[in-house]
Amino acid sequence: MSLLRGPARFVLKLLGWKLLDLPQRPPKAVVIAYPHTSNLDFPMTLLALAALPFGAQWVGKDTMFRGIWGPVMRALGGVAVNRRERTGFVEQVAGEFRRRDHFHLIIATEGTRRLQAGWKSGFYRIALAAGVPVIMAVVDYGKREVGLLASIELTGDETADMARIAACYEGRTGYHHENASPIRLL
Repeated sequence: MSLLRGPARFVLKLLGWKLLDLPQRPPKAVVIAYPHTSNLDFPMTLLALAALPFGAQWVGKDTMFRGIWGPVMRALGGVAVNRRERTGFVEQVAGEFRRRDHFHLIIATEGTRRLQAGWKSGFYRIALAAGVPVIMAVVDYGKREVGLLASIELTGDETADMARIAACYEGRTGYHHENASPIRLL
């Protein structure tokens, strides 16, 4: 992706988007992507990943990895997850964080582009189990900004942690803003 950094930054600028980055990123973190309301979020996220010096992987539903698209999705940093059954994914990913010196995993907190009652809790459970911070990432169509907003250490106090996360996303809008789920764990 480093070869694509310059061209990706040029494309973002050409499209009128501002790239956001943190002054310093932790070497390991769960990166949460919110709001996720459109299929356009995926190419915008890939463009931002190429523009930032950031070798993150991302989680996607396993159906995205079937057929000829599977190798492409994996080459782009994708990790397939089966959402239909319990597979021990949280502990597997927490173990991966423990094994690596550098690891960033992007998770769409809503798990879908449609309006939900709240967020899936996997990102929270993974970050706590692995003892890693959470980085808030955004594709903000209102402000035309894409990238990383902030990094926080979770305390285990779900209410307080989610309030801090919600404060970071205050005023951020997705492509279909009406589909952005409330910032609370299900």
